[in-house]
Amino acid sequence: MSDQPSEASRPPERPGGADTPRPPEPPAAAAAAGTPAANEPGPSEARTAGATPADTARPSPAQASDGRRQRAQAAQQAGQPGSPWQHGAGAPAAKDDGMTARLRPPPPPLIRPAVLGSVLATALLSALFLSDGLGVNLLIVAVPASLAAFFAAQAAGRRLRPWTATWAVGGLALLAVPALRDAGWPTFLAVVSAFALGSLALHGSRSWPGVLIGSLGLFDSVVPGIIWGVRGIRARAGGSRANWGATLRTTAVALVLLVVFGTLFASADAAFAELLSSLMPEASVGAGPWRTLLFALGLAGALAAAHAAAAPVRWDGLTVRPGKPRGRAEWALPLIVLNLLFAAFITLQLVVLFGGYDKVRDVTGLSHAEYARQGFWQLLWATLLTLLVIALALRWAPRGGTGDRTLVRSVLGPLCVLTLVVVASALRRMDLYVDEYGLTRLRISVAAMELWLGVVLILILAAGVFGARFLPRAVAVSAAAGVLAFGLISPDGLIAEQNVQRFEDGRSTSIDIDYVKDLSADAVPALDRLPEPERSCALRFIQNDVLHDDTPWYATSWGEARAKEILEKRPVKGDGSDCYRVGREGTGDGYEPDDDGYDPY
Repeated sequence: MSDQPSEASRPPERPGGADTPRPPEPPAAAAAAGTPAANEPGPSEARTAGATPADTARPSPAQASDGRRQRAQAAQQAGQPGSPWQHGAGAPAAKDDGMTARLRPPPPPLIRPAVLGSVLATALLSALFLSDGLGVNLLIVAVPASLAAFFAAQAAGRRLRPWTATWAVGGLALLAVPALRDAGWPTFLAVVSAFALGSLALHGSRSWPGVLIGSLGLFDSVVPGIIWGVRGIRARAGGSRANWGATLRTTAVALVLLVVFGTLFASADAAFAELLSSLMPEASVGAGPWRTLLFALGLAGALAAAHAAAAPVRWDGLTVRPGKPRGRAEWALPLIVLNLLFAAFITLQLVVLFGGYDKVRDVTGLSHAEYARQGFWQLLWATLLTLLVIALALRWAPRGGTGDRTLVRSVLGPLCVLTLVVVASALRRMDLYVDEYGLTRLRISVAAMELWLGVVLILILAAGVFGARFLPRAVAVSAAAGVLAFGLISPDGLIAEQNVQRFEDGRSTSIDIDYVKDLSADAVPALDRLPEPERSCALRFIQNDVLHDDTPWYATSWGEARAKEILEKRPVKGDGSDCYRVGREGTGDGYEPDDDGYDPY
């Protein structure tokens, strides 16, 4: 290697060359750097003015270095600020080896009125709409919170990047799940995933630590966001008291006019009064503490989002040191043995699952469904452990050059492909079991999990070919897309549809009423096809929840509204006395317990 410094490490030359005189520095920058400005007296002039020798001593080398670094910082602040969403934009920041300096950005600018207005709108909408449940109200509250983050980022000089837009659009799309589905479990997954994607949109992370910690990074901005908001309000109020007074007066007059004329119009027309009552949330004294809490949570959440958008923590600054590289034989031999074991297992799976089951039945004595149930969980754990093995193998992989990279790809590539076949085998086993005994929430959940693990393996294979730069973000996108798809397909509706179809086709002599009656309103369209008394027995509990629920429109899902419409047209019949003998016979009723009476899924 050459001893000459690289081009990247050389200090930039001045436009006029080395001999060009340095332009005079601004007084503020000169004071920060510890050097005199052009119009201030130098050391010799200070001596003639009666300064002491200590005041006129020449700076030490360390002080000179500090002065150069401070001048560079002053020059950077004088230019255009770089965008944290555009890595590499703007002047490079001074190097600081401290963890806090690497992660913490400069303080955000003073909060703007547009940000304050969006934050207050978020808090008010949270107090008004979130007290009755979850539905389209989450999207209503998310819109002003997103605007607050956008205005704050714009004030800090940040520009929208493609990945930021991807996270933001994905988060808003996930919030559509509560508006469409009544089931609580896919709604919970969608809301948690939307929060994670929103946090990633604000922080712009791209590394593994950045994506993992950045998805929860919004919590770190709650307290700084509140402090930032209080300081901004004090500064704004102290500088423009007249404007604040005018704003309050205008708001009060508008509210008075709305109340007076709204009351008159509502008393004059019953249809208009009904429209107002359906659109506006009910205000009661008993709900005051709960609404106050929601107002505070909305305010704190919106301030945290705006603060993170203006000054995000750089979680990508967290680095994980690679492990000590191992020798080729020491590293590759265990993995080659594992590949051979996978290949032997998969050979048998191909024989069993694609035409050779009769021979296995003669040997094991197990039915098709029993054989499928026996190994699904083992294959799921095998998939998870394989991903862990791949991560550890990459940490300690040899890194000597092209030959080592070829070895890593030739060993881990076949392992990923073989694991994909294991994923397919596990999904085929679950398909056989569901076809025999019906679909349940746990069965569809673990099948979806296994399918996503297969997608992750495909992404790892693609990273081995095209590079791993986008792998952390691609895995996060696949997880969010999986949660969105899982919510949109309506798991409860799919469970009811599959079990009703088995009953209609004669594959099951009865339907498990004890299980399907606990499904959400999303299952009503499928259960409505059942004959009597199975239909009334399956829908009785759901009807009690749906028809006696006075939840307002903004907290009612489309699935619940559709179920209410069906049950109003065709309510359940009888008093439920026939339900004790319905769905009690046969084995195709949703579950099939094992010999100990325990159903593993």
